[in-house]
Amino acid sequence: MNRLSIFGLFAMTAMLVCYAFESRSRWLILAFALACALGSVYGFLQGAWPFGLVEAVWSIVAARRWWLSGRAHSPADAELE
Repeated sequence: MNRLSIFGLFAMTAMLVCYAFESRSRWLILAFALACALGSVYGFLQGAWPFGLVEAVWSIVAARRWWLSGRAHSPADAELE
């Protein structure tokens, strides 16, 4: 195994673990977004640009979910209810 394969294995394992447990904490959603970004970097470095592109989109989607989950628990939102 070369360093690129080890990096890819780490990124994919981190994605799997964070996705499996993201319902436990909103911070795991952010960790999932970061792991997707690492997966995107891996895809581009490997030369599989479609994989890298899809992982970049997943990273943006997950980061948005993290942002929205924080707004849902915001004290300002609680005052409006």
